[in-house]
Amino acid sequence: MDVNELYELFQQSGSVCTDSRKVVPGAIFFALRGDRFDGNRFAAAALNEGAAYAVVDDPSVVVPGQPFILVEDALVSLQHLARHHRRQFHIPVIGITGSNGKTTTKELVGSVLASHYVTHFTQGNLNNHIGVCLTLLAMGEDTEVAVVEMGANAQGEIAALCRIAEPTHGLITNIGKAHLEGFGGVEGVKKGKSELYRYLAERKGTAFVNQEESFLSELSSKVTKRIFYGLSETPSQENRPIEIKLLSTQPFLKVAFLDETGRIIEVQSRLIGRYNLGNLMTAIALGRYFKAPSQKIKAAIEGYVPQMNRSQIIPWNSNTILLDAYNANPTSMEGALRNFASMEGEQKVAILGAMFELGEEAPAEHARIGALAKELAFDQVILVGKEFEPFAMARKIPFYPDVRALRSWFQAQPWENTHFLIKGSRGMQLEKLLDAE
Repeated sequence: MDVNELYELFQQSGSVCTDSRKVVPGAIFFALRGDRFDGNRFAAAALNEGAAYAVVDDPSVVVPGQPFILVEDALVSLQHLARHHRRQFHIPVIGITGSNGKTTTKELVGSVLASHYVTHFTQGNLNNHIGVCLTLLAMGEDTEVAVVEMGANAQGEIAALCRIAEPTHGLITNIGKAHLEGFGGVEGVKKGKSELYRYLAERKGTAFVNQEESFLSELSSKVTKRIFYGLSETPSQENRPIEIKLLSTQPFLKVAFLDETGRIIEVQSRLIGRYNLGNLMTAIALGRYFKAPSQKIKAAIEGYVPQMNRSQIIPWNSNTILLDAYNANPTSMEGALRNFASMEGEQKVAILGAMFELGEEAPAEHARIGALAKELAFDQVILVGKEFEPFAMARKIPFYPDVRALRSWFQAQPWENTHFLIKGSRGMQLEKLLDAE
């Protein structure tokens, strides 16, 4: 079955799914293979749950007379279908990647553009070779702008996602020490993330470039159309296209930008930490570029509240918890620590979980982050995860192998008027520290 025939069936069904436990009646089920599962084994169950068709690549599961669609590779068929659907839209498609801040930036940009346009953007963190497809296939026919988050663990993956999503515009949030194992070091990260710029250069697309971030101006040099934005104490419409002034970082980021008439508009966000400033600036820059009214930009940003364990401030009895446990790498960890050090509060405790996918850099980076935490002179530093163990033992810092081991002790302490930073990689699940025993 070619992509045109499959697309006709998709138009009739209206949706796709890849999890037989979450079948929407009438959807097309794609039987994808993973390291620990084979979707072909669940194709019949998906049909029983109400799927209209099951796209499979294992002939042995096909039952004559039932709506199985046999293809060479179910994943490739899903990707071709997603690209075909995207090609029905002649609209701006904005690709977002980077080492840190992708999801927050996507949420902010999506919120700003949705204040003025019918905007479709990635839900949650569906940003890989499957998630991007699901994002594209969920676009309704009335969509005016699409914002697609693109994640990668290795070189070549962003290029592959670009071939599916075919972005007309794009941005890289930053280049940092994330997924070093897969990328092969920081130089590999630069090459991998800049695949988005290379795609835009080849297709004569538009790149948004934050001039406050290292490497981005150089990496985007071959893109014909670049929209620069950055910080300024005195924003001017005559300099860079978009200039933003930082007014305050405590307790939340507050910035200002020029509206359509040159008047200063102040924006009081609910984002903490200077490390979120680039995300905020990007949302303003794209809002201004796409001509969203400034008051709508302001309202959208001021109404955005971080979710999903990302820079959330949580009251806990008389204490305050800064929960940033969705993910961590050396760059984001350093930013979070320095921000925590600058925050007001007499009693401060930093609880740091291990950082994953660092490869041979893991021992040195965990030691560096541990040393920084001690240098910043918090009242207490607690390290969690085996990657921190050598440093913790050498420096006699409280250490726990996992969150379960820490939780009983943590919840038994008589904490009062204490500020906590809780940050670690997703696999550490440090948010469970707050769960009831």
